[in-house]
Amino acid sequence: MPGEPVETVTVEFSLKVGEERLNARVDVPAGQTNVTELLPIIQSLENAIVRGVAERTAGAGYPISCKAGCGACCRQLVPVSIFEAQGLSEWVRSLPIEERKSLEEKFHRALLTLKDTGIIDRLVHEDWFFDSETAERMAIDYFRVGVPCPFLVDESCSIHPRRPLSCREYLVTSPPERCTDPAKHMVAGVELPFKLSRALYRMGSELEHDRRGWIPLVFLFAWMKSGAEPGAAFSGTGPEVLHKFLEHLETAPEQK
Repeated sequence: MPGEPVETVTVEFSLKVGEERLNARVDVPAGQTNVTELLPIIQSLENAIVRGVAERTAGAGYPISCKAGCGACCRQLVPVSIFEAQGLSEWVRSLPIEERKSLEEKFHRALLTLKDTGIIDRLVHEDWFFDSETAERMAIDYFRVGVPCPFLVDESCSIHPRRPLSCREYLVTSPPERCTDPAKHMVAGVELPFKLSRALYRMGSELEHDRRGWIPLVFLFAWMKSGAEPGAAFSGTGPEVLHKFLEHLETAPEQK
């Protein structure tokens, strides 16, 4: 019945984080679920990993410079797994109609600007992703168009609790003003021992037979029209789905 508490079970596992190991305990649904429904747990795990890395970085004298109100990085090409796209789509559909229409208009304006500069055609038609040099050029050109993420409000993320994993994984220790043009200025990024987003991308690539396994966040409203529910392809009990995710994390190739 809707509203009834979900029975959970505790799963314990260990992940290697650099030279250390992260011992984790998470409560997952005991019954049937899928990877999209498990996103809040995956996000919490990602937050714990990032928090630990940030603490060690600060302890070494290099505090994280990212903070609310500094939205320079929110003009980048943001990859979002199709499972995260599904979760965001469900949330968007739950919004009051006027708020939803306003958000849709922001996405539409962003797409028009990117289309006028030729970025959309390149994203859709060019085989830009499989070559590191062309992928880097795409990222630079996209950033320099200066289109803010439609979820950006007053230079802060309006969906911070449900933001994509790729956003959580982007951390810098250099002065914020350098982020205005990473291709020109030296930006000191923080390396994570692994990125949970890669596991979701790998799962998505298996499902869609697409090496990327993700979509640009700016395509979200266009993707929503498909009505796709990819999470159902990775379903089972909570422990089973978590195990599938962790298996893909272990086999996910590193992507820069």
